[in-house]
Amino acid sequence: MILLDQLESRQRELWRRLEGVNDPELDEPVTEMGFVEKAQIAADGHVDIDFRLPTYWCSPNFAFLMLEDVRTALESLSWSSSHQITLHDHMFAQEVNRGVSEGKTFAEIFGSLAEDTDLDALRGTFKQKAFKRRQESVILDFRRMGLSDARIVAMTMDDFDSLAANSDEAAKGRARYREALQELRQGGLQPQDAAILRWDGKPIEAEALAPYLADLRSVRINMEFNGALCRGLKQTRYKEVEMIDGEPTLVDFILDRVPAPQTVGCSTRS
Repeated sequence: MILLDQLESRQRELWRRLEGVNDPELDEPVTEMGFVEKAQIAADGHVDIDFRLPTYWCSPNFAFLMLEDVRTALESLSWSSSHQITLHDHMFAQEVNRGVSEGKTFAEIFGSLAEDTDLDALRGTFKQKAFKRRQESVILDFRRMGLSDARIVAMTMDDFDSLAANSDEAAKGRARYREALQELRQGGLQPQDAAILRWDGKPIEAEALAPYLADLRSVRINMEFNGALCRGLKQTRYKEVEMIDGEPTLVDFILDRVPAPQTVGCSTRS
C-alpha cells in the first residue's frame, strides 16, 4: 500500500515519462495529441494505460511503435511495477495488445504480413524529420534574436549552450533539438562540435542557409498538416462530453454532444 503523497509523486513521474513518448511521424507527445486516455496507478503500484488513436485503421506499425515506446517508458519508472497497456478501438488492437504485453517484435506479431516492414528504417526516417523540424525552430529563433547566418552556421555546442534563450518556448525548443543532436551523434556532444549541421553531418554554408531552411519548412508544414488532421479526426471520433458521475448530462443530449457509433473516415497516414 502506498501513501497519498507517494501516489501523487508517482503520478507526476508517470506523466513525465509519457510526455517523453512521441507520435513518431509527428514528433509530438502522445499526451498532447490526446492518445493517452487513462494513466492510472493502483494502490500496489500497478499501472494501467488506455490508448486510443484517431481512426480504427491507423497504420498498425505506427500503433506498435508508440505502444512499444510507452512500454519502454513504463519500464523506466523509478518503482518496480507491473503494467497493462491497452490499445482500444483499433482493427489490430487484440494482436498489438497481446504482442506488446509479451514483448514481441512487430514481425513476431504479424508474421508474413510484416515481411516488407522495416521498423528500424521507418524510425530512422521519422528521426530525420524530427531533427529537421526541431532545427528549423532553433535557427529561426536565432534569426529573430538578430544573429547573422554566418554566426548561426559557425556556432559550436559551447556557443549554443551559453546563449540565453529569450523565452520558455525557445528554451524548450533548444532542449528538444539538443536531444536530437545527441541521438544523431551517439558518441556524445563535445563543446567544440558544430551545433548547426545537416542530418548527414555535413556543414552548412552561410549562403546556403536560406534554401536549406526552405527544405526544413516543407518538412514542418507536412508534419503540422498531419498533426492537425490527426487531432481533427480524433476530436470527431471521440467527442468531448461533460460528465456527471460518469454519465452525460441532459444538455449533452440537447446539444448532440454525446458520442455516436463510430463511422468516420480513415487517416491518410500509412
